[in-house]
Order: sequence, then C-alpha cells, then structure tokens
Amino acid sequence: MKVLLVEDDASLREGMVELISEQAPVREAGSVTQALGALREETFSLVVTDLRIGETGEGGRIILEAARQRLQPVAIVSAATAEEVVRVMRPHEPDAVVPKPFQIDDMLGLVERFLSLRSEVERLVGQAAPEGAWKEAAAGVQAVEEPGGRLWVRMEAGTSLPRPLHRGRSGMVVLEGSLEVDGERRERHQYLYLSAGPREVRTREGCLAVSLALRG
Repeated sequence: MKVLLVEDDASLREGMVELISEQAPVREAGSVTQALGALREETFSLVVTDLRIGETGEGGRIILEAARQRLQPVAIVSAATAEEVVRVMRPHEPDAVVPKPFQIDDMLGLVERFLSLRSEVERLVGQAAPEGAWKEAAAGVQAVEEPGGRLWVRMEAGTSLPRPLHRGRSGMVVLEGSLEVDGERRERHQYLYLSAGPREVRTREGCLAVSLALRG
C-alpha cells in the first residue's frame, strides 16, 4: 500500500511526507505533471493533493479526475471551506477534505481510514462466498450482504450495471474473473476503490467480487 502526496510547497511537502511515511510508503510529487506521471506508473491506496496546485489553480481538479479514472481515492488539502472545494470540483466530489492548517491527528486519521479499508477488503481474498440468501439485483447480477457490511456480487459474463451496488464510497476486490469500471479493468485478486456516484460496472467473462463501505 502506498500514498501519493502532491504539494508544490517543498517545505510543507517534506513535513507531510515525514508524517505520512509513519503509516505507509509515500511517493511525492511537486507538480501536476509529476502527479499525473505517478498515476500512470503506480496504483495508490490514497492520493493526497493540494487544491490550488499549479499555475492555473486547477491542479487539484486535474489530479482528482486522473485518479478517479484509475479508481483511486482522493483527499483534497485546502484552506478553502469544504463548500468551496465541492464547488470547484463539481461535478466530481473528493473522497475527503482536509482543512489547512491541519492537525497532525487529522492527517494520520485520514490516511488510516483508507489504508484500513484496503486492508480489510484484501483480507477477504481466499474466503468462500456465502452459500445462501443471494438475491437478484439485476439481470445476470446476484448479490448478498453480510453482517459487517460485506457486499458480495456475482455477475454473469457480458452483464453490466449503471452504478455500483454500494451507493456510497467503498473498496472492492475481484475474487474471480475480471471487472471493468468506466473502462478501467481489474482482474482476480486486484483491489479497486469506488467513489460515490454513477459509474458503469461491467464484466466480459463474469466475476465474483466483494466490497466494504468506507467508514466515517
């Protein structure tokens, strides 16, 4: 598990890297170009970016859109109000907003939320799917929800959904077959993050997957 930190203030970036690296390896980027390059090369459990990075002040939005395409969560760090962040990012919505100046515990708690989500989901690899209580969620799609919020989904080959069955933000792992979300493909035992909102989910060969909602 790895975190991508995007901040153009070198001294602030250094301090944040030192802080976050206590929880996970960190790849740092000082510009939008560096951040987009990192997103092409690696998959991150969390992307933390400044809102107004870059000459145009639109860097946070550009990075969020790129990370969203790669099915990775994004936290925006900004001195702006949460309402202003949402307005600037519309129609996209960040997965978390951290106000500047932030408290150390706030940043540590943020990173822990997303790392824990991925850890909990990936621990389900190798577990057998429930045998009973499956219900048809759509044509060719069956689902069952267990205590603790685990949502199991089985999709037949060639089926699709206009949006994930988990309505909110969630982490998911593919257990069998493969899955595509807005064209981004994940295969057996690969993790993906689903942001809130409509995302087309489809499978060519069929799949079994399990997801957990993001807490907090």
